[in-house]
Amino acid sequence: MRRSGVRISHGPQIKMLKLNIIYEDKDILVIGKPAGLVVHPNKPNQNNTLVNGLLAYYPPIKEVGEDPLRPGIVHRLDKDTSGLLIVAKTNQTFKYLKEQFKQRKIKKKYLALVVGRIKDEKGIITKSISQSKKAHNKRSALWDEKAKKAITNYKVIKRFKDYTFLEVVPKTGRTHQIRIHLASIGYPLAGDKQYKFKRQPCPKGLGRHFLHAYYLKFQLPNGKMMALKSELASDLKKVLQDLKNEQN
Repeated sequence: MRRSGVRISHGPQIKMLKLNIIYEDKDILVIGKPAGLVVHPNKPNQNNTLVNGLLAYYPPIKEVGEDPLRPGIVHRLDKDTSGLLIVAKTNQTFKYLKEQFKQRKIKKKYLALVVGRIKDEKGIITKSISQSKKAHNKRSALWDEKAKKAITNYKVIKRFKDYTFLEVVPKTGRTHQIRIHLASIGYPLAGDKQYKFKRQPCPKGLGRHFLHAYYLKFQLPNGKMMALKSELASDLKKVLQDLKNEQN
């Protein structure tokens, strides 16, 4: 693992952003994204995102991709989700990775803590996802004519008194998919403020939703298979340890 310091212009000030580079070659970067960092700007003058750091670290990336606000970005993680993110360094690799995602050849696994005790050891959620009619920044598992197919597998790692720790494997890549799917079966992510239930409990010390992208398996453009892992983020580790201590 290598950490690289890069400088970002933030208005009249300079802000340091440390990119946690898990893997790099001439074609790709795999970043360990921290919670709280937005992946890409939504408007040109937004300059405190991962993309701003990528532009500072590797300036040629500004020519990569289809959207100048998302250079090199082939998939994304929510602001408060931590973990592994692949970035393309060339247009050829960008197109290659987009096709790999489209064909569902890139395997992603997440670690999640949900509210409630799931009885089954594993399960699959196949509810389609559409734009919420109540809020523009939310999605819904209620079907309508614009709903898109979504599939999520999960299995139980450990049960606590009021929570369940899961490994989650999304087979599709819809916005907020894991969060929506788990909430739709009655087990919302611990700490999720957007898709929470009324009077939903939250583990002590958890300041964001409990979701970490810990595993990526994919084939490089040269044919080599890669399997990368990321340790659970320290804030989430502490939450789990506290739950274990309470249970003992």
